[in-house]
Amino acid sequence: MATLPLTLVVITHNEADNIARCLDSVPFAAEKLIVDSGSDDDTVAVAQAHGARVVRQDWLGFGPQRNFATTQCAHEWILALDADEFLSPELATEMERRLPALMAGEAPAAWLRRRTVYMGRPMRWYRPAVGEKMARLYHRDRARWTDARVHESLRFEGSAPTFDAPFDHINNPTLVHKQLKVLRYAELKCRDWLDKGKPARMWQAPFVYLLAFVKDYLVRLAFLDGWRGFMIAQTAASYALYKRMRYYEMVHNRASVARAGTALARHGLDR
Repeated sequence: MATLPLTLVVITHNEADNIARCLDSVPFAAEKLIVDSGSDDDTVAVAQAHGARVVRQDWLGFGPQRNFATTQCAHEWILALDADEFLSPELATEMERRLPALMAGEAPAAWLRRRTVYMGRPMRWYRPAVGEKMARLYHRDRARWTDARVHESLRFEGSAPTFDAPFDHINNPTLVHKQLKVLRYAELKCRDWLDKGKPARMWQAPFVYLLAFVKDYLVRLAFLDGWRGFMIAQTAASYALYKRMRYYEMVHNRASVARAGTALARHGLDR
């Protein structure tokens, strides 16, 4: 298959079970780059066996890590995927057809649609899981990731086209994985808030939980996906509440930042 002057870049840490599927889903990329933050499983070996070049970089936070990865790419156009994401065959075909014209133009980026597999099956109704638009394809001189430790986003100016076919996301193999991710992401987000001096407003917490649940369960149609939809809405609301409780603790007990970091590190969740 002919290749296109595009770099597929994936940031990894212990993704041996996922990385081959991700890399193999983009056969037309002239370069496949892994930026690994110290995996102690077979991530690096598997990635290299599937045609990737591996760069090692200590964890900087999601936004800074992605921006570092951008500097390591050999090509101006970059496709950023997570290890648990992969192109559908339909999107791979669409990209092969549309990318040459996109690369020849002045667009800064392009929007992709993400489809989520949850508890072994695709979600059918929950809005963020059936076609969430995400900017993942970009020109490195026309777009940049925010420097957030978590929940980073790609920033650019000007209009960007949207691809029609979806890419797929395996959303946490189990609820255990999800709860561990909640702990990790909440800690990173709270550290960002602490750096910015955000006030700790615990009085908002009950309302935040209720509004988050209603938004996902009703407004975003999670209820139509049955009990899986209920679990997604409940997890999202619990995350919103836990962040505020944890941030309150950080503000009123600064020693908890380091102590929690040590505890998370023991379980490999400090990155």
